[in-house]
Amino acid sequence: MRNYLAMVCLLAITTPAAAEPGGNFEWPDGVRAAVNLAYDDALDSQLDNVIPALDRYGFRGSFYMTLASDATRLRLDEWRLAAASGHELGNHTLYHPCSGSKPNREWVKPWHDLDRTPLDSLLEEIVLANTMLNAIDGRTERTFTTTCGDLHAAGDYYIDAIRPLFVAVKARFGGVTQDMNTLDPYLVIVETPSDVTGEQLIAIVEEAGRKGTMANFTFHGVGGDHLAVSIEAHEQLLQYLDANRNIYWVDTFLNIMKYVKSKAVE
Repeated sequence: MRNYLAMVCLLAITTPAAAEPGGNFEWPDGVRAAVNLAYDDALDSQLDNVIPALDRYGFRGSFYMTLASDATRLRLDEWRLAAASGHELGNHTLYHPCSGSKPNREWVKPWHDLDRTPLDSLLEEIVLANTMLNAIDGRTERTFTTTCGDLHAAGDYYIDAIRPLFVAVKARFGGVTQDMNTLDPYLVIVETPSDVTGEQLIAIVEEAGRKGTMANFTFHGVGGDHLAVSIEAHEQLLQYLDANRNIYWVDTFLNIMKYVKSKAVE
């Protein structure tokens, strides 16, 4: 009886729900949805906890680098090794500028305040970040994640200005992609979990599976640092994805979005 109950509990966690009508986007190899595991800000816990965990399962993640961070400067060889093993290094600016006028933004330094940063200055920073990333991994194709989800520099909308620089941009917060047919590759929505359970992370993936779309995670710390999720919750998500490889395509945001854009021009 004990073994039977354990099997029932496992199936309750690992059996994806049926697809919703209308999920007609054609993913590779007949999978139902895509999942990107991304990590912002270039943090020590990502090198210490995340990359070893992803490597155990053969998953490749996307790491959005704040190039001025201590974990970039002091551990550059480890980031270079991560890129060489297939992980994506994405652009998250040099200094992580954000709008200081929004609630709870007292931590924004005046010289990194997007409210005061001219669009041309931000564009120069992003271009330089691409150059530095190329020096680390040798790659020229890149994706970008907005800092704090802010889309304006000194009041000017900047996403249109950076489109030529990137394959795609993660720009907005709040859940899974609702419809692949209307997706703007430069305004992709992301989920930014912190202090959640493994079951809650799995539920996000299953929603994408029902819709036939994408779950784009943007984690920060894992088992440490800021906006953290626990190592246990993160591991439970990886176990679920590993057990359901025929349902979910797990890959870098760059690879997923190159595929999505290729389907749009067919």
